[in-house]
Amino acid sequence: MEYVSGIDQLFDRYGPAYKWLSTLTVMLGTLSMTLAATIVNVAIPDIMGNFGIAQTKAQWLSTGFLAAMASFMLLSSWVLESFGMKAAYIGAMVIFILAAAIGGMSVHEDMVIVSRVVQGAMAGIIQPLAMTVIFRVFPSDQRGLGMGVYGLGVILGPAVGPALGGFLVDLMSWRAVFFLPLPACLVGIVLALFFAPDRESDSVRSPFDWGGFLLLCIALSALLWTLSNGQRLGWTSFSIVGGGALALAAAVVFIAWEWRSDKALLAVRIFANPGFAAGSLVAFCYGAGLFGSTYLVPLFVQEIQGFTATASGLLLMPAGLAMGFIFPIAGKMSDLYPARILIASGVMLFAWSCWELAKVDVSTLPWVLGGWVLVGRLGLGLGMPSLSTGSLKVLPDHLLSQGAGANNFARQLGGAVGVNVLAVVLEWRSSFHAAAIASTQTSGNVVTSQWLTAIENGYQVVGLSPELVGMFARYQLGELVWFQGYESGFRDSFLVLALIFGFALLPAWLMKGASGSRYQNC
Repeated sequence: MEYVSGIDQLFDRYGPAYKWLSTLTVMLGTLSMTLAATIVNVAIPDIMGNFGIAQTKAQWLSTGFLAAMASFMLLSSWVLESFGMKAAYIGAMVIFILAAAIGGMSVHEDMVIVSRVVQGAMAGIIQPLAMTVIFRVFPSDQRGLGMGVYGLGVILGPAVGPALGGFLVDLMSWRAVFFLPLPACLVGIVLALFFAPDRESDSVRSPFDWGGFLLLCIALSALLWTLSNGQRLGWTSFSIVGGGALALAAAVVFIAWEWRSDKALLAVRIFANPGFAAGSLVAFCYGAGLFGSTYLVPLFVQEIQGFTATASGLLLMPAGLAMGFIFPIAGKMSDLYPARILIASGVMLFAWSCWELAKVDVSTLPWVLGGWVLVGRLGLGLGMPSLSTGSLKVLPDHLLSQGAGANNFARQLGGAVGVNVLAVVLEWRSSFHAAAIASTQTSGNVVTSQWLTAIENGYQVVGLSPELVGMFARYQLGELVWFQGYESGFRDSFLVLALIFGFALLPAWLMKGASGSRYQNC
């Protein structure tokens, strides 16, 4: 591909240091994207209150970003080939900045969601591009180290973003979080002017797979819409069954289309490689775990424990910093040891973390909650470099770009589906538990009578009439029942995450062919 010779020219100009200069350039772009992906989560309760929307619609702020990111990741290879790294990188960053500005100035919740979708699309262009560059500028025995160092940019955003975002939400408003990633965007654009290669003048643009892209968008949109509305409309309703059938049909046609296409958007044939297929399945679970937990934890501590946005962000910071600390170490280890050992170890740590988080309640101490989040992030940090390098090592060089896009697609698709499913599970199980609790609180129930008496005594202090006292007391009792159900819904959601990662152990262990350089026959 034409950008290879451009990279060779830049190596001639800057010498061996160019591999670090190019890594820094793409790291800043990724930092901007990961900030945007996670920073809005601490602002979701404020956005819900500002626009008066429910949790099931507010989750599209995260799901829309991740779904668009997953779809556009498959465009990264074609965009890079057609426009060159410099134009692709700078163009995506400029559009990202404009979308962020629109989101920060939105007057309607749909404007905020659309801006998030556009931001996610540009993030989808940037991240596979970054992985491809690192695999081109580092020798094969240093790619794990390169991915580990680059991963600092990936991790720094989720590590410090929620804390900074929470501080801005409390100090200013939720709108400020949309502008936080922009300085890193601007610095990345400046660096790209010097260190990103131009498109070769004699190269020919390949035709774009518009059919495959349209089918992919239909499949993802139908799937996510069906999942997010199933609880509200009824899982057996005509619209939900029809939406699910449309998603399935579009997915099947998409696979058949890509299998026959000479210029496939997604090289589905590479999934015939067992090591790569197993790695992609684990990447799907990793995405669900990373983005799902990042969605649930801030929502839990603000909605259930009454934390401020700043406090919820600070709660996540130690875990993010620990993940950033282990990432380079894990990257170096991935050059030496079998990928499946490191990945399986990380999967078990994260599953254990979610299992313990499934026991939290309103009285759980912050250091306990933060400690288990930290354990999970250590697991993700231990496995992610091996997951990236291990999946791609089994592919020939000419499939690296497609493999990077497919692997990132699997992880981001897991994030989008995971957040959507967890939002549904949270609503479904909260309603289930609230109904179960309400069914036990009859008028003759001793506990109910004690609750009502205590609440009524509190209202009588302010001199309200007996009728108003009874009305307010019963309303307050209903709020207590809903709160208990909501709390239990969160516990069930964390349990679902633990089960997902328990399942991920099987494909992680099947990555036998994706081994480190010292253990090729392991």
